Amino acid sequence: MSFPPWSYFVGSAVFHYLGPSFAVLLFSRVGPLGVAGLRIWSAVLVFLLWRRPWRTLNRDTWRTIVLWGAVLALMNSSFYMAIERLPLATVAAIEFLPVIGLAAVGMRTRRNLTALAAAVVGVYLLTDVRLEGEPLGFVFAFANAALFALYVVVAHRAAQSDAGGIDGLAMAMVVATVFVLPIGGVQAVPVLTDPVALAAGIGVGISSSVIPYVCDQLAMARLSRATYALMVALLPATATVVGLVVLQQVPVPAELAGIGLVIAGVSLHRGER
Repeated sequence: MSFPPWSYFVGSAVFHYLGPSFAVLLFSRVGPLGVAGLRIWSAVLVFLLWRRPWRTLNRDTWRTIVLWGAVLALMNSSFYMAIERLPLATVAAIEFLPVIGLAAVGMRTRRNLTALAAAVVGVYLLTDVRLEGEPLGFVFAFANAALFALYVVVAHRAAQSDAGGIDGLAMAMVVATVFVLPIGGVQAVPVLTDPVALAAGIGVGISSSVIPYVCDQLAMARLSRATYALMVALLPATATVVGLVVLQQVPVPAELAGIGLVIAGVSLHRGER
């Protein structure tokens, strides 16, 4: 059974912040870099058992896969350092900002430009009402945003080539373990003797790195980069809802208006080639 491309993105959007919201609850037991390490290592274990992806690595694809893996490691580490200090919705809104440029580059019709404008205003409302927290949190949040835009470029390029797909993603996650080991290994060591935290870390890995990234590859293979980038506007709205349900971070009326504008913008958009 074939699902429409947007449905894969919705699946990615839900788990993109559902997993991290549970990761926030782990911070009392494990440092943020340790959580990032657990997330990547547990995802790699799943991919190796499921896909045996080493067959996809060849001379033509290894450069893309190494870059992809490095971006995943740095992006995930920056993300957890940010959400330790800032509300999840704030980090999600900042994450969208560089992706606006990616969306704007591919917009050629008035309808889609209007859709982009609605999404941008919606994200602005989501951002403006939560600009509070530690200054260092914003440093990590903007670093994560830049890396997320790079992830969209690299992962979309991979999805449309022989380097992409689920096997390419699996190998990129293997590469990511090499980059995250020096920065996350020390913080993750205590978890090895804590079965509850270890199980939770594995759950975060599956819900944060396996399900959403697989959905991303399925969506990116079927959507233009500009269309996918616009759909990223759903992430701040999703984060606000997840933050409410899991973390009891209650949205104010301006945030609810922002969510409505984002959904309207994505609904108005029509894919371009």
